[in-house]
Amino acid sequence: MSEKKPFITLEQARQIIADVPTPFHLYDEAGIRANARRLKQAFAWNKGFREYFAVKATPNPYIMQILQEEGCGVDCSSYTELLLSEACGFSGSDIMFSSNETPVQDMRKAYDLGAYINLDDLTHVDFLEQVAGIPETICCRYNPGGVFALGNSIMDNPGDSKYGMTEEQMVEAYTRLMAKGAKEFGIHAFLASNTISDDYYPELAGILFRLAVRLHNRTGAKIKFINLSGGVGVAYKPEDRDNDILAIGEGVRKKFEEILVPAGLGDVAIFTELGRFMLAPYGCLVTTAIHEKHIYKEYIGVDACAANLMRPAMYGAYHHITVLGKENAPCDHKYDVVGGLCENNDKFAIDRMLPRIDRGDVLVIHDTGAHGFSMGYNYNGKLRSAEVLYKADGSHMLIRRAETPADYFATLDCTPFYSKLKL
Repeated sequence: MSEKKPFITLEQARQIIADVPTPFHLYDEAGIRANARRLKQAFAWNKGFREYFAVKATPNPYIMQILQEEGCGVDCSSYTELLLSEACGFSGSDIMFSSNETPVQDMRKAYDLGAYINLDDLTHVDFLEQVAGIPETICCRYNPGGVFALGNSIMDNPGDSKYGMTEEQMVEAYTRLMAKGAKEFGIHAFLASNTISDDYYPELAGILFRLAVRLHNRTGAKIKFINLSGGVGVAYKPEDRDNDILAIGEGVRKKFEEILVPAGLGDVAIFTELGRFMLAPYGCLVTTAIHEKHIYKEYIGVDACAANLMRPAMYGAYHHITVLGKENAPCDHKYDVVGGLCENNDKFAIDRMLPRIDRGDVLVIHDTGAHGFSMGYNYNGKLRSAEVLYKADGSHMLIRRAETPADYFATLDCTPFYSKLKL
C-alpha cells in the first residue's frame, strides 16, 4: 500500500488555525503549479494545446488566477461562473462555455464575452441564433451512445447520459451552422468520470479523431479544435495508482499521428477541461476532533460535516484521513469519523483504521481540492467554511472567509423578519 502524505505538518496547521479556525479547505499553491506544468509538458507536442480548467470544481478567483498564470483558460457552465471568470480577467477564447438546458441569460453572456460556445443539442443551433447570434467559431458536443469500455471494463454509459448529440445530428448541426456563417468548428465529448487509467484519454481521442475525419469529409467543415473534456481521475485511495499524465499525453499523440495527420487535419488543437485532476490532490479539509462516542461502534465527531464535503455522504466516496502529529503511530483503532448533521450518512469514514484520536487532534481529509468546497450547502443551518491558500513560500492567505449567520439570513432581507434577527 502506498502512502498518502499531507502537504502540511501539525505545526504548520496550528499556525493557520491560529488565524482561521477549523474547519477550512486548504490549497497547495506549489502543488497546483507543478501539476499544471506537467499537464502542459504532456501535450507540448500539440501547438494549439490548452487546458480549460473546470470552474465548477473549485470556483475561487485566487485558484483561477494561479491557473491563469500557468496558461490555463476556464470551462464555464453557468452565468455565475462566466461572471466570476470575467472578474478574473478571462475573456474570448480564454473561456469554453459548456452548458445544457441553457437559460437565455447564460447563452447571451457567453456570446457577449466571445467564449467558445459548446452546443449540447441540435435544437440549440436555432436557440443560439435567436437569443444571441452565430459566432464564427462554434463547438458541438458528441454522444456516441451505448456503453464506453476499456478492455473488458465498462467505464460509463453514454447512452443513458443527457449530454450531447448523435453523429447524424452533429452533421446536421455543422451544415446548418455553416449556412448561418460559422467558419471553424470544435468537437467535445465526455464519456467517463474519474478514470484511473492511462488509456482513457487516448481511447477517447481515437473516437473523437475518427469522428472529426468523418465530419470533415461529410460536411467540409474546418475542424479547429477537439476538446477531450475531463474524466482523468485521481488516486483517492492509497492503494490506487496515480495517472501518468506524460504517458496519457503520449498516448493521445500516437492517436493524433495515426488518425488526424494522414487525413490532413494535423493542425487541429487539442483542449482539455480538467477539474479533479488539476486540483483534487492539492486541497484538503482541515478539521478538529471535538467529541468521541462509545456505543455499538467507536465514533469521532469533528467540527466539519457533509455540508463542507458532500462526496462521502452522497456517493460513499473514499477520502483518506491523516491525524496530524500521529502519522507514524499504529492504526490500531477502528472509528467512524462523523460530522454533526442530523443525517446518519454524515460520515467521512466508516470502520476506518486510524491512530488513537483524542479531542483536539487535527485531522486532514485528503483530496478535497476539487468538488469539495464547491458542493457545499446549508442544510441544518450549517455555514460554509473558509478557504485558505498555502502559498509556495510557506505563508498562508485567507482566500474566502467562512460564512456567518448574517450570510445565511441575507436572502431574507426582502421580508419583515430580517430586521428582527439578532445578528
